[in-house]
Amino acid sequence: MNKTAFSLLVFIVIIYSCTNQTEKKPKNEKPNIVYILADDLGYGDLSVYGQTLFQTPNLDKMASQGMLFTDHYSGTTVCAPSRSSLMTGMHTGHTAIRGNKEWKPEGQWPMADSVYTMAEMLKKAGYTTGAFGKWGLGYPGSEGDPNKQGFDEFYGYNCQRMAHNYYPGHLWDNEKKVILEENSGDKFETYAPHLIHDKALKFIEDNQDKPFFLFYPNVIPHAELLLPEENLAEFRGKFLPEKEYKGAEPGDPGFREGPYGTQPESHAAFVAMVTLLDKQVGEVLDKIKELGLEKNTIVMFTSDNGPHLEGGADPDYFNSNGPLKGYKRDLYEGGIRVPMIAWWPEKIEAGSTSSHPSAFWDIMPTVAELAGIETPENIDGISFLPTLIGNEKQNKHDYLYWEFHEKGGRQALRKGNWKLVQYDVFNPEKTSTELYDLSTDVGENNNLADKHPEVVKELVDLMKDARKESPDFPFEKKSKKD
Repeated sequence: MNKTAFSLLVFIVIIYSCTNQTEKKPKNEKPNIVYILADDLGYGDLSVYGQTLFQTPNLDKMASQGMLFTDHYSGTTVCAPSRSSLMTGMHTGHTAIRGNKEWKPEGQWPMADSVYTMAEMLKKAGYTTGAFGKWGLGYPGSEGDPNKQGFDEFYGYNCQRMAHNYYPGHLWDNEKKVILEENSGDKFETYAPHLIHDKALKFIEDNQDKPFFLFYPNVIPHAELLLPEENLAEFRGKFLPEKEYKGAEPGDPGFREGPYGTQPESHAAFVAMVTLLDKQVGEVLDKIKELGLEKNTIVMFTSDNGPHLEGGADPDYFNSNGPLKGYKRDLYEGGIRVPMIAWWPEKIEAGSTSSHPSAFWDIMPTVAELAGIETPENIDGISFLPTLIGNEKQNKHDYLYWEFHEKGGRQALRKGNWKLVQYDVFNPEKTSTELYDLSTDVGENNNLADKHPEVVKELVDLMKDARKESPDFPFEKKSKKD
C-alpha cells in the first residue's frame, strides 16, 4: 500500500470512529422541565387572555407556539398553601401546608421532612433541581428549607413576607444569607427580581447537558408596586387617573420587612411590572432556544392565585380577573382560576387550546409521566400529559376541591360544570351556600342553590369526604376571640 492510500485509510478510520462515538454518546432522553409561577397575576392580566389596556407579547407568542388552558386552577387562593399543593400533588384538603402561617423572625411554617415533593421525585430520577424566586414553605435551616425539600440550588426569598419588598436587605443563596448593602438605609439600588432572573438563566446554562428541573416562582406582580425608573418611565402618564398608594418609608417600623412601599403611580407601575415579567419569560424561552434545548424542554407558565387588592393594586381598573368574579382570598373563579400556558415545540400543537379542568395538584403526576417515572401513590393529581401531546385519552377528575382558612373559613368544589361555594363555614349560622353552572355562568352571578337542592346535597357530601383534618392547620369553628 502506497503512502497516499495508507493516509486515506487512516483518515477514513478516524472519521468512522468519531462518527460512531457520536452516535453512541448518551442522549438526554428525559425532557427538561421549566415551571414559571407568577405571583398574584390575574386571569385577565395577559393580552392573550383578553387584557386590552396593555400587551404581553412574549406570553402571547408562547401561547401561539403552545397550548393555552382556559380551565386551569391554582392550589388555592393564597401563596403558601397554593405552592404546597403544587409541590405535593395534593389539594388543600390533604396537602401539608394549608395556610400562610408565619414563623418569626423570618419564614413560614415548615413543610415536614416526611412530605414527598415534586423536586425530591425528580432529583431521585436524575434531574438537577433549582428554585429561584419565592419559597414560603419553611424558614431558613428548617426541614422545610428548599435545599431540604429536593432542590440542589435555591436563590431568592425564603420568606414570602420579606418577598413583599423588591429592594430587600438580603436574599438567600442556598442556606447563605446574602446582604444587599446597596439597599441599606434609604437606598433603592438593587432590584431583587433582576438578580433572581439572572440566576435562573445561569441555571439553564450550567445544566444544559443534563436533565434539569427549573422552578421559577417569580415574585412579580405581587404588591409592592416598585421597580426601577428605567422600567417605569415608558408607562408614566398613560393609565390615568393614577392611583396613589402611601406605604412604608425609610425609618418606618417594619420597613423592608413586609409593609409595602409608597407608589404614587400604581397603574403605571403595575403595567411596567407585568411587562417586565413578560420580558423575563421571553428571555427564558430565548435562552432555551439559544442552547438548542427547545425540542427537549417543556415550559409551563401560570400564577399562584388571582389578582390582589393590596399595595396600590387596582384589578378593577385593568379588569385583571377578566370575566370572573372575585380576587385573591376568594374561592370564586377570580381567586383560583389562573392563566396557564404550556410550550414544547414539536410535542405540543402550536396555537392549541384546552378546556380540560386541571389544577396545581396535577403538575406532579404530569411531570412524573413526562420523565418516565412512577407517579407517587396517595396524591390527588391526575396527569394531563395526554392533553398536552394530544394522542391519548385524558382521564378526568371526579371533582376539584379547595379550602381557605381565613375570613371565617371558605370551601369550594367543582364537579363537571357545577361549582359549589361556601363562605363562613366556621359559623354554621352564617354559612352561605352558593351553586353555579359554569357552562353558562362563568362569572358566578346566578346562584342556583335553591333550584337544585339535590346537587347541593351531593356536592356538600363530597366536600365532607374531600378532606382530612390537619393538626398544624385545623379547619374548624374558631372561638369568638379569634
